[in-house]
Amino acid sequence: MDPRIEDIRAAVARDGDNRAFAQKGWRPLFVADGRARLLVVGHAPGASAQQSGVAWGDKSGQNLMDWLGLDEKDFRDPGKVALIPMDFYYQGKGASGDLPPRKGFAGKWHPALLSLLPELRLRVLAGGYAQGHYLAGRTKRNLTETVRAYREYLPDFFPIPHPSPLNFRWQGRNPWFLSEAVPELRARVRDALDG
Repeated sequence: MDPRIEDIRAAVARDGDNRAFAQKGWRPLFVADGRARLLVVGHAPGASAQQSGVAWGDKSGQNLMDWLGLDEKDFRDPGKVALIPMDFYYQGKGASGDLPPRKGFAGKWHPALLSLLPELRLRVLAGGYAQGHYLAGRTKRNLTETVRAYREYLPDFFPIPHPSPLNFRWQGRNPWFLSEAVPELRARVRDALDG
């Protein structure tokens, strides 16, 4: 474990903007290791993931592993996969699901973390918040069009919808994602991890 990564985790926990989360006993939830070749950037931890301390430790994580073509062992290996959400804390429930990650959080903390991950070969952007941040000025009119245009962002980025089970309607309207994009995603993940 790189002590510099743990120094960043400690700095996030000490930051006054995160005091309320620290008071709940929550640790900043991300997984990073300088050997990782694949990065998954998601929204923010869900309630169960934050409570358990296991990133993507829910049904969304199971769907994500399936789309990536990874088993639990490889997905949970920090020497292979980094899991860095747009916000490291669960933000609570909103009117139509979890509240969004805080604006400016990723801009404040991601650069320092990513500077310690020199081996990254592919960055999977799960959901609109990650895509808006990492593909700023390059996204399409909406998430569907951005994901459909995934080839334009290769070889560095691969945009996907959030793997929440609540997105079943989106998947039903966009069968091309599972039939076309997911096989390409799995191949790119294999190349990133094996190459």
